[in-house]
Amino acid sequence: MIKVLIVDDQSLLRMGFRMILDAEPDIEAVGEAADGATGVSMTSALHPDVILMDVRMPGMDGIQATAAITAAAPATKVLILTTFDLDEYVFAGLKAGASGFLLKDAPPAELLTAIRTVAGGEAVLAPTATRRLIDQFVPLLPDPGRLSNREIADEMHLSQGTVKIHVGRILAKLDLRDRVQAVVLAYESGLIKPGGQ
Repeated sequence: MIKVLIVDDQSLLRMGFRMILDAEPDIEAVGEAADGATGVSMTSALHPDVILMDVRMPGMDGIQATAAITAAAPATKVLILTTFDLDEYVFAGLKAGASGFLLKDAPPAELLTAIRTVAGGEAVLAPTATRRLIDQFVPLLPDPGRLSNREIADEMHLSQGTVKIHVGRILAKLDLRDRVQAVVLAYESGLIKPGGQ
């Protein structure tokens, strides 16, 4: 049984979500909260598997609540539901630790699939958000033919083996898997700008 907590400041929406969830044999709505702070405290009391989280709420908003919840209860997955398809919400929500982002006008079947998907440990993004993320990050990915160990070695007058060791150490110190993650980190920290070198 997937236990779901609904966090939204609109009571009609909470009621609608609860009706959809309660009709499913494998999903149970275990509680409702009207703001982020209440959502955080209810998470520690109820230990839900998934939280349906609104973004814009009075007091503690959904992004702040998501960050607090994912830090305190990493096993609980947050699925952000919003009326606003804005990049700032997508990026902020994912950075805060959300496992997914869906628009409130998604069909019930899509919502249920998203809940089951994030409960299973996977991520879900609204198709429009996925397209924009791809459009923003693909240009930042390194060209496999550029900045190879050989080119770095030639530029710095070092052996390829030495360059390989240094690159490996840099990735390890930054806790990164590969050069692609290094590019994303450089983008996030402002070291490089989209379209820049």
